[in-house]
Amino acid sequence: MSRKVAILFAIACGLAVANIYYAQPLLDAISSEFGITHSAVGIVITITQVCYALGLLLLVPLGDFLNRRWLIAGQMLVSVLALIVVGTAPTSIVLFIGIAVVGLLAVVTQTLVAFAATLATPAERGRVVGVVTSGIVIGILLARTFAGVLMDLAGWRIVYLVSAVLMLIMAGVLFRVLPNFEHKRESLSYFQLLRSMLALFTQEPILRIRAALALMIFTAFSILWTSLVLPLSTPPLSLSHTAIGAFGLAGVAGALAAARAGRLADQGLGQKTTGVALFLLLISWLPISYTQHSLLALIVGIVLLDLAVQAVHVTNQSMILTLRPEARSRLTAGYMVFYSIGSATGSIASTSIYAYSGWSGVCLLGASVSALALLFWSLTRRLS
Repeated sequence: MSRKVAILFAIACGLAVANIYYAQPLLDAISSEFGITHSAVGIVITITQVCYALGLLLLVPLGDFLNRRWLIAGQMLVSVLALIVVGTAPTSIVLFIGIAVVGLLAVVTQTLVAFAATLATPAERGRVVGVVTSGIVIGILLARTFAGVLMDLAGWRIVYLVSAVLMLIMAGVLFRVLPNFEHKRESLSYFQLLRSMLALFTQEPILRIRAALALMIFTAFSILWTSLVLPLSTPPLSLSHTAIGAFGLAGVAGALAAARAGRLADQGLGQKTTGVALFLLLISWLPISYTQHSLLALIVGIVLLDLAVQAVHVTNQSMILTLRPEARSRLTAGYMVFYSIGSATGSIASTSIYAYSGWSGVCLLGASVSALALLFWSLTRRLS
């Protein structure tokens, strides 16, 4: 697989996954426009993540069943329509419906990851997955910067309308560039294909363990990024949306630094990489807890947290995608369901905790989840 194609996959993944994270730095503006309280506004992210999980269960397995080139382009085109609905929503109900569809179809990122792993040779699979997955994490982080800048320039709605244009362009580019790869199709019906995902969990302990780790690391990730806008946008800091979104750039530095995790997994160092990364995830909450006193401490914490999450995520995917070549879309879907559950849990928990315990409560929650992930890894490392 050429580096140019791998980078195109990464850009497409970043654009698609960003759609479910644009709302995070916009929560206060959405809250004000539609009259949603701060303690409940996290539901916007939760709806997106729950529907993302449904998409993982219902749509991603189709990559083992249908032509992925047509599947990817089709999902991106429908996403364009959903983004337009969100950007023009007259009521909170229409907003929720549009956001739900955006979340459902953002799973095209996972179809792209599985496709990239299929096109790559075994010796380069970890590297390719690392590049493509880096695009996803960078897309998640830059979504905040992009959304913050556009919000300050023209309001929150323009964020989704511009994204619709970018997705339309990318759908056309991918349809022209992606190979018309015809893999050996599973001799299963659609419903048998879905049921076979459960069989993969019962048969593959590595999938179970790595999925549980995904749940915990993305709970911690979402605890930080969903609630961060709240202390930064209120006194004494009172930062603009552009400034708040710029903190995503610090996260990108961490994500880029972790891109090597795929190569380490190719070399058989996946477990060591996981252990070191989970330790960094735990200690990242110490500087993050000083957010209201030092923005520099926050930046250090963000770099550490995003480095850790990305390293574990890339290692996880590199390990599970070697298990069953004929079922890579289903392996990816099963794993990412736990990612989505973690993200949804972190979103709603963090805004609720912030309403009652402030930023210190959020940091304690994040550190607790991170410690649990490190403990779980230490107890299961010999089983995977």
